[in-house]
Amino acid sequence: MTTSIYTPEMARLVKVETLTALEKLFTIELPGGRSLGHSPGQFVMLSLLGIGEAPISITSSPSRSNGIFELCVRRVGDVTNALHNMQPGDMVGIRGPFGRGFPIEKMRGKDVLFAPGGLGLAPLRSLINQVLDERGSFGRVIILYGARRPQELLFRNELEEWIARPDVECLVTVDRGDETWTGNVGVITTLFPKITINPRNTVAVTCGPPIMYRFVLMEMLSKGIPETQIYLSLERRMKCGVGKCGHCQINHLYCCQDGPVFTYTQIKNVEEAL
Repeated sequence: MTTSIYTPEMARLVKVETLTALEKLFTIELPGGRSLGHSPGQFVMLSLLGIGEAPISITSSPSRSNGIFELCVRRVGDVTNALHNMQPGDMVGIRGPFGRGFPIEKMRGKDVLFAPGGLGLAPLRSLINQVLDERGSFGRVIILYGARRPQELLFRNELEEWIARPDVECLVTVDRGDETWTGNVGVITTLFPKITINPRNTVAVTCGPPIMYRFVLMEMLSKGIPETQIYLSLERRMKCGVGKCGHCQINHLYCCQDGPVFTYTQIKNVEEAL
């Protein structure tokens, strides 16, 4: 991180990989190959000169940094459209990492249930790979992932690896299948009846489109997981990244500083949080 939280540091794109029609994976190197020093669940502010700045979740695990980090970016606006047209060797501005990530120290020794939806797999991938790299420090690892269509599934190679691992329980579903899809069909909540858990020893983590949260949380609570052991990543209208502009404020909470990771207890009574 630069000496000023307001000044971007120029970083180099070292790899650009197409994941879906809308998402690309960008591998980025800071000057001198310095580590970003992030925690799973944090984000950076990415800027392109003359175009603007956007908050992007860090999708790579700190345990796999090796002087680089990864951002999974959906093409949705001026900054991300321009980024999708860039090539390895091009330069981008980086501020961060910012925000509160997942408290992995509270998860060690417990079973971990991940339930990402759609692009929500991007920030959770950082934590998933950290947990898998420290596999002996955790109990069961359960991953329930849902997307709208097979073509929109992210990190398909890794999904196949997770499904094949004997020490991971990974179930994948799509809202609507096609002629190539032979797996589960239905929204992500249709996967919950397929698993049994020890709720008191389970930490649950979710991230996805706003409409998904209410129903996934209902499933987690119905299985008896304590509210304090349910974590959500909320990325709402973050603009400055450092709690100065107020764009991401929800009542008394600032997503960029108090979050983006919250427990269900923290936000369950906060208007417009879910």
